[in-house]
Amino acid sequence: MEMEQHAPIPSHVAIIMDGNGRWAQKRSLPRFMGHRKGVAALKNAVRFCKHRGIATLTVYAFSTENWARPEEEVNYLMRLMHETFFTEIDELDREGVRVVLVGDRSSLSPSILALWDRAETKTAGNTALVLNVAFNYGSRNEIVSAARKLAAKAASGELNPDAIDDILFAQHLYTSHSPDPDLLIRTGGELRLSNFLLWQAAYTEIYVTDTLWPDFDDQEFEAALSAYARRERRFGRVPQKGQKI
Repeated sequence: MEMEQHAPIPSHVAIIMDGNGRWAQKRSLPRFMGHRKGVAALKNAVRFCKHRGIATLTVYAFSTENWARPEEEVNYLMRLMHETFFTEIDELDREGVRVVLVGDRSSLSPSILALWDRAETKTAGNTALVLNVAFNYGSRNEIVSAARKLAAKAASGELNPDAIDDILFAQHLYTSHSPDPDLLIRTGGELRLSNFLLWQAAYTEIYVTDTLWPDFDDQEFEAALSAYARRERRFGRVPQKGQKI
């Protein structure tokens, strides 16, 4: 499916990559096979975004709630993450992709932090695509963390509380380096945000597909972009007669 030549392209796309486990279950495979297939879908999505001129891709890789999954699955996901970044970071760097960890670093192990530090340092100067990986991420925790930082600055006299507005608040979120997403895609058919980008998605267009994440290919991505192009983004305003916002 090809989009019209002048159809608007979102600058920032966020994805809730849901359905790895269900994909494996439908095929009578262990869940880890779904996660591995999901990594392949992510690699394809990164290539697609770069090709289509999307500047930022933010993916929900591992939430703060995911630690409550069975220990065997969590351990596998950690090994898969290490393996993926160890084998893929050089290619991402060659492709001009900047990798950024978006999440709570305070509770991560030294080995995981070292992995992310290597990825971020190696790709820091790249400009073809920003890949935000939401790992150990929870939007409520992110908002609380930002509030604590601002409260500490106000308590120390560094900041006048009256100076706090939505712009300043956003500068203290994990995603302060990126604009808010234009389009949020959720695969797997669930109709919820699952504690993902609650602040940033205030006026984001949401697209939900029943397709499970491992099966989300270029054609599915094009369908999402086509749906986005048909939306009229008003940001709470009412257009003047004969005018589109």
